[in-house]
Amino acid sequence: MKFSPPLVRGTLVKRYKRFLADVTLEDGSIVTAHCPNTGAMTGCAEPGYTVYLSESDNPKRKLKYTWELAKTFDDHFIGINTHNANKLVAEALDNKVLDEFSHIDTWKAEVTPPTANSRFDFALTHQDTTEYMEVKSVTLRDTDKGYFPDAVTQRGAKHCLELARLAQSGIKTSLLFCVQHTAITSVHIAKHIDPNYAQSVKTAADAGVAILAARCTIDEQKLILNQSLPVFL
Repeated sequence: MKFSPPLVRGTLVKRYKRFLADVTLEDGSIVTAHCPNTGAMTGCAEPGYTVYLSESDNPKRKLKYTWELAKTFDDHFIGINTHNANKLVAEALDNKVLDEFSHIDTWKAEVTPPTANSRFDFALTHQDTTEYMEVKSVTLRDTDKGYFPDAVTQRGAKHCLELARLAQSGIKTSLLFCVQHTAITSVHIAKHIDPNYAQSVKTAADAGVAILAARCTIDEQKLILNQSLPVFL
């Protein structure tokens, strides 16, 4: 996923009201950007971070800029825009860069299985078989460990239990953690933040849901999901 036109560089002043971030651009002006991330963003929104914004020419938008990337004080990139996670997975599926899904022939986004009560991010088809995948974006970091979730997520727990129910009925399912932080080398379930979600992931794994993780290569020009990582429950 390449950024076109090129991103605008600045320095983070503050993130506030969840969806807003003030940024000082290189010309000294301060702009307010949309923050497309509803999570706690722990460690991702420190004042003084170098940040990168996409710029829209849509006159109907209230905010011209969207916050896409951050660069930590120890020079690691973070993908801020959680909406990019599904785009990155779709690109990886098309390019067959993840071994776990290299067998997939076609995919559809945002699909509700006939027997399910939840819509999942992807329906994946191989020959006459359809499997389902849910994607979660990971940016919470402690040293080189990534954690999900960064806040309590009842919706995430519900998705895990729905995946488990499908798996028990014989349908192949997977939960894929899309890691948008270049410092992270493994993914862990954040029991200390949301024990209910942790239990739901364990229930899903015990039912046969594949629990997977993959990390992005990130720089100011592009995001590419291309490296599988271990997951620890």
